[in-house]
Amino acid sequence: MKERNFLDRVMEFEQQLDAMSIQFRELMGFIAEMTEENHSLQLENHHLRQRLEDMDRQSEKNLQKQQHEKKTNSVDVGEGVDNLARLYNEGFHVCNVHYGSIRKGEDCLFCLSFLNKQNV
Repeated sequence: MKERNFLDRVMEFEQQLDAMSIQFRELMGFIAEMTEENHSLQLENHHLRQRLEDMDRQSEKNLQKQQHEKKTNSVDVGEGVDNLARLYNEGFHVCNVHYGSIRKGEDCLFCLSFLNKQNV
């Protein structure tokens, strides 16, 4: 009976080894797939970063170009318009219709129109 018990244990151990071998091969296959996917994602990430940097450089160039065009095309508004805007914010009319009178807490379309013309 001891031999039978011993043989049963050896056969059981062999079955466990076979099951572990199968699990190990499955694990190795999974690791190979994950490694390939990781490499693929790293390449994609690298390409996307390059593209983003290219787009950032292009948008920076466009912004500089727009700022340069704005500087060359715009008229210097000056300190006077800033003073008028300050006066308007303090509650006074700056339009030619009601110039100098106190606004009663409401916006004046004439004043706003005048200030917007000066800032464009």
